[in-house]
Amino acid sequence: MDYLVRAARVTDIDRLVALSDADLRSSRRTSPLDAADLLRQLVYLPQASIFVVETSRHVVGGAVLALRPSVRAGGYVGTIDLLVVDPDYDVDQLTGDLLAEVIRSASNKGCTVVEAVPPDDPEANARWAKSGFAPSGPRIERPVAAAGTAARRT
Repeated sequence: MDYLVRAARVTDIDRLVALSDADLRSSRRTSPLDAADLLRQLVYLPQASIFVVETSRHVVGGAVLALRPSVRAGGYVGTIDLLVVDPDYDVDQLTGDLLAEVIRSASNKGCTVVEAVPPDDPEANARWAKSGFAPSGPRIERPVAAAGTAARRT
């Protein structure tokens, strides 16, 4: 099956929320914004990127990358705030494709590291490890060569 990873559009948000509803409900605290409203705002913000993966024009996964400057990291840090895929599809491929696009985007935006909260599921953790993520304190992270650096050109 062919999958396409692309930047999310506002029209993709309801499907992304439906895919991630259990994750979002369990991790949300009281907030004046619900997940859909917040994701719709993030579509337009330069310090965040939302990606979806689709097949036959049907969204089957997505990820949110948030950027923050870090003096300690020597550039920007990308945080994968959400990664969700439809379990009825090839979870390994979808996760790998989304992570590859998030890492590419983070590198292009000057990130020196991409971090995430480690998944609870050992199988999911193994998928992240295949993409280069390793434990780093309470998070998992992957070093990234920022676009335009000597390390990136090799």
